[in-house]
Amino acid sequence: MTAHQNGTIATEVSHFLLNCFVRSPSWQLWLSLPLSLLFLLAMGANATLLVTIRLEESLHQPMYYLLSLLSLLDMVLCLTVIPKVLAIFWFDLRAISFSACFLQMFIMNCFLPMESCTFMVMAYDRYVAICHPLRYPSIITEQFVAKAAIFILARNFIFTLPIPSLSGRLYYCGRNVIENCICANMSVSRLSCDDVTVNRLYQFAGGWTLLGSDLVLIFASYTLILRAVLRLKAEGAVAKALGTCGSHFILILFFSTILLVFVLTHVAKKKVPPDVPVLLNVLHHVVPAALNPIVYGVRTQEIKQGIQRLLK
Repeated sequence: MTAHQNGTIATEVSHFLLNCFVRSPSWQLWLSLPLSLLFLLAMGANATLLVTIRLEESLHQPMYYLLSLLSLLDMVLCLTVIPKVLAIFWFDLRAISFSACFLQMFIMNCFLPMESCTFMVMAYDRYVAICHPLRYPSIITEQFVAKAAIFILARNFIFTLPIPSLSGRLYYCGRNVIENCICANMSVSRLSCDDVTVNRLYQFAGGWTLLGSDLVLIFASYTLILRAVLRLKAEGAVAKALGTCGSHFILILFFSTILLVFVLTHVAKKKVPPDVPVLLNVLHHVVPAALNPIVYGVRTQEIKQGIQRLLK
């Protein structure tokens, strides 16, 4: 028993319980198999892509280094979220310690904007390739990729570290059941006996600042690319130019569409069953990760040939 600031006596929570799909428990049964297959596909496809880029000398180029970074981020997000979700589905292992919960919260809040920032750098890479092809080798270099990677890591680490820190400093008493499959910031914070206004405001401001600025810059890059492409008059030039950034654009659609649907369901949460945002939150950590390497593997001839040589 612990005395809280207002003088009341309450039992301090020592761990959390993740309660997936409170109102639709049957979802766990039919989701477990496809989620397992998606997880295995995500890990296997990204690992294959990383090994192919590492062993194939023709893929030792800045664009593929950025793709490797994206694959690493996808794998970390998958490993952070999906194994625990499957453990809940299969073995009802709902308990999660404070430290594990806040570590998962930090990784999710940090690596998701890292992905969007990586997409932004990849969009800039495609912008230079299409709009300034002669200057591309001097602008997009290995040094550029290294500096971009440092920026991606530093920016998102600094801006997202306060999220688990603010939640970790709250006083948790009484309830310890998180109505989610993962340790989402607000799902955890609302269990606190303290005021969570600061947490809510920082989550909103930080999320829209990081993800919003990345999406704006991605949109601006593709607007400039489209304008430059439409000015090309040589036969087949438009198709060739669009082909060089088609895969990247498809990946952005995967990422932004699920994110947009997730945001819209939260905005209209009174009209949407409460388990739907939970499902979308889980899927957002595995569906893009499973599809990203497949899209690049199918659409990029160099990667396709590298994989074929690797499998021989």
